[in-house]
Amino acid sequence: MDGNVKLVSSEVAPEPSPPAGHGDVLTQGALAFVVDLARRFGPDVERALERRDEQRARRAEGIPLDFLPDTADMRASTWKIAETPADLTKRVVEITGPAERKMIINALNSGADVFMADFEDSTAPTWNNLVDGQRSLMAAVRRTLAHDDPETGKAYRLNERTATLMVRPRGLHLPEKHILVDGRPIPGALLDFGLYFFHNAAELLRHGSAPYFYLPKLENHLEARLWNQVFTSAQDALGIARGSIRATCLIETLPLREHSAGLNCGRWDYIFSTIKARRHDPNAVLPDRSQVTMEQSCMRAYTQLAVRTCHRRGAHAIGGMAAQIPIKSDPRASEAALARVRADKLREVTDGHDGTWVAHPGLVAVAREVFEARMAGPHQLSRAREDVTVTAHDLYRVPVGTRTEEGLRLNLRVGVQYLEAWLRGTGCVPLYHLLEDAATAPSRDAGDDRRRARAGDGSGGARSRRRALRFRMLSAGDRAVPPREHQLHARRIPDASRVRRAVRPP
Repeated sequence: MDGNVKLVSSEVAPEPSPPAGHGDVLTQGALAFVVDLARRFGPDVERALERRDEQRARRAEGIPLDFLPDTADMRASTWKIAETPADLTKRVVEITGPAERKMIINALNSGADVFMADFEDSTAPTWNNLVDGQRSLMAAVRRTLAHDDPETGKAYRLNERTATLMVRPRGLHLPEKHILVDGRPIPGALLDFGLYFFHNAAELLRHGSAPYFYLPKLENHLEARLWNQVFTSAQDALGIARGSIRATCLIETLPLREHSAGLNCGRWDYIFSTIKARRHDPNAVLPDRSQVTMEQSCMRAYTQLAVRTCHRRGAHAIGGMAAQIPIKSDPRASEAALARVRADKLREVTDGHDGTWVAHPGLVAVAREVFEARMAGPHQLSRAREDVTVTAHDLYRVPVGTRTEEGLRLNLRVGVQYLEAWLRGTGCVPLYHLLEDAATAPSRDAGDDRRRARAGDGSGGARSRRRALRFRMLSAGDRAVPPREHQLHARRIPDASRVRRAVRPP
């Protein structure tokens, strides 16, 4: 490595040092590959983030969102994506979770068609988590991954037949401060993508698969085009055929045409993005999160438009996450939760989705039963949904509902408890019978932030009441904290509350 590249072991306590033996992941060749990506595309990432700031400023001035006139020809044309690889043809049930050894084995063995190993929302980005996650994925690709639980004595091994593996790197906005190139942190997205691609692309191709990715939090077609350039450069550098990489993301992606595998309706990020994009609009305060369901008109518009857009281009449309988890201690509550999952998946398959996401292995069979009972084949690409017409106004509708004190209380509990776990290095946490991660929990936190502007129940004093509720919770005055399913580490709660206040957007 040249003198302008620095590997920083640990800068912020209590961040752990890199795990022993990390040289098998951070090899000279792998680091050189990542550094080349950072030098080539780091400036482009910075420009993309500057464009985001400019867009936010325009929205703060009241300029409404609309379909871009500059891309009208793209939307009107009849192009299609490249032919879908065989092991991505059937994506009826996809399971997601952190890139953690035990989770990877359980998810690959779960019976799902696809497992998305996540370096983003469900992984707390400690250096140990990131490096060990890459090591575990290297072993999974080579089918040597194993885990022996020292507490239970249970041995975890991969089945002969496993789900297709996809990987989600971090978003473009997240830097990785443990690797400095020319004195600047590299984009975390390029580290996550680069290490996985360098170590596994050729091995995956030898086994009849390929490097498949999910791309999070893209905000426009120019960012999709940037990723396409990263893919092309990476394939050329390693002598991998162009088009081997396939990616699923959340926008209409003409620039990813030869690398595209479809779109996913990431409902929690969509809600969070709506809150962020319209936080300056006093008429766009959302109701309690439990009321922002997929039946809201704006959510129906966006998911049905995704199906129409994907099928017009020959791409899969994947439905949103079911964040529920089975409740072993309460069979009646567990069945009620599963009934909500079934209803949600029935809506998706009826709308024309080709598959869906679940967060827990216990939901794989539930989702598959609903989808396969109503699908004649591995997907529904033949359903063009030309009956769907969606305008910018439809997408811009504000969900209807109420804002209650109980909703505020729940937001505070989940927001602080999730951050407490995140500070300990855990990015996916069961809270109140839902799996919360960095997509679901912020939708509560940001929704709570908007409540400062409007009390919602007519009693006034939202800001002072919010402070009083937080004080009660942190002083153990709220009997609902901690919940039974998650034992809090009290020493990190004040830290979590301070972080929560510090990162709240203006």
